[in-house]
Amino acid sequence: MKLSLQHKLAALAERLDELDRLLAQETTALDMDLYRRLTREHADISPIVMLFRRWQKIADDVAYAQTMLADDDMKALAEQELREGRLQLADTELALQTALLPKDPNDERNIFLEIRAGTGGDESALFAGDLLRMYVRYAERQGWKTELISESSSELGGYKEVVIKIIGRGAYSRLKFESGGHRVQRVPETEAQGRIHTSACTVAIMPEADEVSEVALNPAELRIDTFRASGAGGQHINKTDSAVRITHLPTGIVVECQDDRSQHKNKAQAMSVLAARIKAAQMREQADKEAATRKSLVGSGDRSERIRTYNFPQGRMTDHRINLTLYKLDAIMDGDLTALMDALATEHQAEQLAAMGEA
Repeated sequence: MKLSLQHKLAALAERLDELDRLLAQETTALDMDLYRRLTREHADISPIVMLFRRWQKIADDVAYAQTMLADDDMKALAEQELREGRLQLADTELALQTALLPKDPNDERNIFLEIRAGTGGDESALFAGDLLRMYVRYAERQGWKTELISESSSELGGYKEVVIKIIGRGAYSRLKFESGGHRVQRVPETEAQGRIHTSACTVAIMPEADEVSEVALNPAELRIDTFRASGAGGQHINKTDSAVRITHLPTGIVVECQDDRSQHKNKAQAMSVLAARIKAAQMREQADKEAATRKSLVGSGDRSERIRTYNFPQGRMTDHRINLTLYKLDAIMDGDLTALMDALATEHQAEQLAAMGEA
C-alpha cells in the first residue's frame, strides 16, 4: 500500500478516536445539530477504519511469517501463511481503496428522467414509450415511486417527449449512466415489407435540485430612496415622501412602492417584491444551468451519438461504452436492468480506482 494512503488512513483512525471522545461528552448531546453531524461522520468513517485495522493486523501477521522462514521446522507453515496473508492483504487494500473513493453528492437524490424522440419519426416516438415503460418497470422493481411530470404524445402512440420524476433512495446513483443516445433496430409495426428500421431517442437523467434558498438581502447591497408619491392617492400621500424605491445593486433590480400612506409599509412591501424578483431570477438561472446540463448529456439525438443499441431481431442489447452485450432484450425492456446497472457502476468504479492509483 502506498505510504500516502497509509497516512490518510492513519489520520482517519485518529479522527475516529477523537469522535468517540466527543460523543461520550455530555455537552455534545445538548447540541443536537452538532450531535447529528458527529454521529454521521462517525458512521461514515467507522467501516473504513475497521478495514484499515484489519489490514494492519494482516500486515503484522505477514511480517511475522516472513521471520519464520529462517526456521527450517516452521518454513513450510510460514510459506503457507505468507501466501494466504498476501492474498488477504491485496483483497483488503482493494476494499480500502474502494471505500475511499469520492462519493457523488447527488447519488441519493431523486431524479427527473426525460426521454425525447430523435431521428426515426413515429417509430422513434413509439420507442420512447417503450423506454419509458422499461424505466418505470425498473423503478417498480426497486420499490421507487414514479410521477408523470409532462408529456407530448405522438399521433400513433408513444411520446415526442416525456418527463417523469423517480422518487427513491439512490435513484440517481443507479440511473445516472443512462444519459445519452439510445438506438433501436427493429421492424416497425407500420412497415409493410418487413424491413428493419433504425431510430433513436435521447435520455437525460437529472438529479432533483435543492429548493432555491430563501433570499437573504444584505442591507449594504441596497440603495433605498424615498420620494413623494405621484398620481391619485389623496392629499396626504402627495404631501409626504412616503413612496419608496429600492435598488438591488448586485443585480440592478429596481422596485418601487407607493400604494400606502405609510413609508414603513411601502418599504416592507417593496422588500417583499424585491425578494420575490431575486428568487425568480435565481430560479431562471438554475433552470438555465439544468438545460445546459441536459444538452451536454443527451447530444442532438442523431443515430451516431449513441450509448446503447437495442436490436430486436437478434434479441440483444449492447452498451457501447463498456462493450457489454446481453441477449435478453425482452427481460431488459420489462425493466430487468440490474445486470446492466451493476456493470456500468463497476466500470465507473474501476476508472476511479485507476485514477486514484495514478494520483
